[in-house]
Amino acid sequence: MKRFHVHEAVHDVDANIRFYCTMLGTSATVLKEDYAQWMLDDPRVNFAVSRRGGKPAVDHLGAQFESNEQLSSLRGQVERVEIAALDQPNAACCYAPSDEYWVTDAQGIAWETLHTLDPIPVYGADSRVVDSKEPEIACCAPALAGGMEPAKSGACCG
Repeated sequence: MKRFHVHEAVHDVDANIRFYCTMLGTSATVLKEDYAQWMLDDPRVNFAVSRRGGKPAVDHLGAQFESNEQLSSLRGQVERVEIAALDQPNAACCYAPSDEYWVTDAQGIAWETLHTLDPIPVYGADSRVVDSKEPEIACCAPALAGGMEPAKSGACCG
């Protein structure tokens, strides 16, 4: 893993930008009306906040890689232990196209594993359906209803 990723859903992006800029001691790397991202080097973390329509909470965790070869290597590990994954090549997500895939841990927490390609001017057009309701903008995070099951205990590195 080259950079750990945490994405937090918030109601008030501006208040959270002020808080995290102060707490992290640095300005946001990407700053938009509905989104902010800090690419921290110590520790190496891609931390983002956005107004995602859900309740405020950690939305998903992840790992960001510097190349598609690194991404493919970890994707191979997931495939070998038969963890259900959703592949999203060239996904338009969080102001950047990425090659990525998603898995869900045993608790139901989504994990995004990605290689970011370039910045783009839009947040992302992907959406998810929650409890058979209207789609909500979700960047690229899949819902469990989309066919992904939580990982079963016992699937491990080996």
